[in-house]
Amino acid sequence: MDERLHKWLLPPLLTLLFVLIMYQYVSPSCPGAACPRRLPAAHRGAPAWDAQPPPPPPEEEEEEGGTAALPRLVPKFPFARAELCRRVQFDMRGRDVIVFLHIQKTGGTTFGRHLVRNIRLEQPCFCRAGQKKCTCHRPGGDQDTWLFSRFSTGWSCGLHADWTELTSCVPAAMERRGCPGNRTLRNFYYITMLRDPVSRYLSEWKHVQRGATWKTSLHVCDGRSPTPDELPTCYLGDDWSGVSLQEFMDCGYNLANNRQVRMLADLSLVGCYNLTFMNESERNMILLQSAKNNLKNMAFFGLTEFQRKTQYLFERTFNLKFISPFTQFNITRASNVDIDEGARKRIEVLNFLDMQLYEYAKDLFLQRFQYSKQEEHQKNRQKRREERRLLREQRAHQWQKEEAAAETAVTEDYNSQVERW
Repeated sequence: MDERLHKWLLPPLLTLLFVLIMYQYVSPSCPGAACPRRLPAAHRGAPAWDAQPPPPPPEEEEEEGGTAALPRLVPKFPFARAELCRRVQFDMRGRDVIVFLHIQKTGGTTFGRHLVRNIRLEQPCFCRAGQKKCTCHRPGGDQDTWLFSRFSTGWSCGLHADWTELTSCVPAAMERRGCPGNRTLRNFYYITMLRDPVSRYLSEWKHVQRGATWKTSLHVCDGRSPTPDELPTCYLGDDWSGVSLQEFMDCGYNLANNRQVRMLADLSLVGCYNLTFMNESERNMILLQSAKNNLKNMAFFGLTEFQRKTQYLFERTFNLKFISPFTQFNITRASNVDIDEGARKRIEVLNFLDMQLYEYAKDLFLQRFQYSKQEEHQKNRQKRREERRLLREQRAHQWQKEEAAAETAVTEDYNSQVERW
């Protein structure tokens, strides 16, 4: 009787024991290391709409916040994408040359020093103590220079040569300096600095008041310098020291008036310095449009009032890095000049072409800065998204390996239990 009872009870007991063992390993609520790690539904092959979308990663929220942090810019002038995206594949070892057009009192001296002393180069410019000029040779032993500026080649095309002079002079000047090679093989990238017209005008007045004249400037146009009748002087004697602001403004031949437009325009379009070549209104319109076009087509230009943005755009344009950051000097000789509203209005009228050019230049400059910043944010966002995607794939692969290992462990444990039974 006992043997028959044991035969009937043994199968149900074994079945119950098997169910309890399987439940221990398969139940999703089981604690501890017995539970294999489970992937989210989307990684296990379940439909995407079955899985709840995860909240955006904090990194992505930061990226979106960084883009939104850029101040909103309302453009005044329409520019094409190619006019905003300035990228130069500058070949330091090849035949590329940066040509710096230095307009008086625009911060050009400071920027020029940055070019020869503050750029991180494979072969830095060699600057002797106590000398203004530096030697900026290309890396690799080439004696050719990659920079045409006051502090590298000197005033090779004349003191403060303008766009008209530089474009006709620089190729020949490079040949005269003994730089070998066919001039047609060189790529010249023109750059310049601009400044608020009123501040620049006041700064020039204070400079002239201290004795500066720039009277050795050549003003070459169409192969010749202007005659004394075409370009009279505003003073008698060696200089204009001690000139008052009123006297400075009253001289109709003062080259300080609309200097930035004149130095950026192609003067051959208006008969150079011959004021009888065409009427004044037509001449002014052509000069302004020419200056705008030349400025827009330059490889780079900066603004004195935006030093850090100027540094950023130069670095982005030429893929060169400065060693030390630019400094914004808000206190200048011009800022210390106390003038009334009437004098300020008079200066704006005398420089009405420069005022229009600066408005155009400032808008283009800020649009380029905003475009570059947005492009940088987009590239960084894409890079981080790619890094997160690779990280997710690595984690998914690791989870799959761990899950497979856990399933193998369950099977081995079950087999060992069966063997014991």
